[in-house]
Amino acid sequence: MSNFEKTPGWLVFYPNPSKPKLQLPQGAVDAHCHVFGPGDKFPYAPERKYTPCDASKEQLFALRDHLGFSRNVIVQATCHGADNRALVDALQTAGDLARGVAAVRRDVTPEELYDLHMAGVRGVRFNFVKRLMDFTPKEELLEIAAKIAPMGWHVVVYFEAADLPELWDFFTNLPTIVVVDHMGRPDVTKPVDGEEFDLFVKLMEEHPNVWSKLSCPERLSVTGPNALNGEQHSYTDVVPFARKLMEKFPDRVLFGTDWPHPNLKDHMPDDGLLVDYLAQVAVTPEEQYQILVDNPMRLYWPETYGK
Repeated sequence: MSNFEKTPGWLVFYPNPSKPKLQLPQGAVDAHCHVFGPGDKFPYAPERKYTPCDASKEQLFALRDHLGFSRNVIVQATCHGADNRALVDALQTAGDLARGVAAVRRDVTPEELYDLHMAGVRGVRFNFVKRLMDFTPKEELLEIAAKIAPMGWHVVVYFEAADLPELWDFFTNLPTIVVVDHMGRPDVTKPVDGEEFDLFVKLMEEHPNVWSKLSCPERLSVTGPNALNGEQHSYTDVVPFARKLMEKFPDRVLFGTDWPHPNLKDHMPDDGLLVDYLAQVAVTPEEQYQILVDNPMRLYWPETYGK
C-alpha cells in the first residue's frame, strides 16, 4: 500500500472472496468496478473527500477471473477527480476485455476525448452525492454531455433517491443514454411500490434512454448479508427493488460488483456472495445472460455485439 493515510474507519476490500455458487454465463461483464492508484504511481486528487485503499488493476483482473467474469467496465471514482490515468492504464492493460467510464471537465478537448475513446472509454460519470464531491453546475455538465454525444458515449449518474425530484429535468434533457448507478440508491425500508421508488420507475418508463445498474445491495441493505441465515439469501431487503426493474426493463439493466467497495464502514462484502445475490434478481439463465452479457455488450461493445 502507498505511503498515505486511508480515511479512518473505512474498510479494506474482502481479502479472500468465495467462489460463487452461481455459474456465470460465458462472456459475463462486471459492469461497475474501480481501480484506485496505487497512490504512489497515480496520485489521488488533492480535492478528494476520501482517501481509499490502493486497489490495483492486477487485483481487479484476478478477481474477474476468480468470480467467473470475462470483462470489466471500470468506472472513474471521485478520489481520482478528472485525472483518468489510473483508469486508462487499466484499460490499456486489459485490451478489449475492459471498457471505461471517465470523469472530465468542461474544458476537455476533442483530442483528449479521442485519446480516451481509443483507450476504451465509452461514457462519463456525473456525481450528485454531495458527501463525495462538490457540486458541479448543471450547465457545465450539459456542455460535457453535448461534447460526448456525437461519439456515442453515455452519461452515468450517481445520486440518492431523495434528490431525484430536483434532478428530474436535468436527467431527462441529457442528449445521451443515461445509466443510473445502484437503482438511484432507494431507501429499502420504504415500500417497493411506494412514492419514492415509483418515481424512479416512472423515470425509466417515460424515458427509454434511461438504464439502471442493479448493483450495490451491500450499500442499500438494512438486513445485511445473511438475512435468512443462508448465504444464497443475502441482502433480501434489496431484492424486491432490483427484481422489479429486472422484470419491467430487462433490456436496460446492468450488474457490477462495485469492487473494491469504497466508503464502507459497517461490513465489507464477500464478492462471491454478491454474485450469488444476483441469482435472486435474475432468476433464470435467460435473465442472467441478458443482464450480464447481452445488455453490457450492446452498450459498451456495440462494434462486436451480436457477431
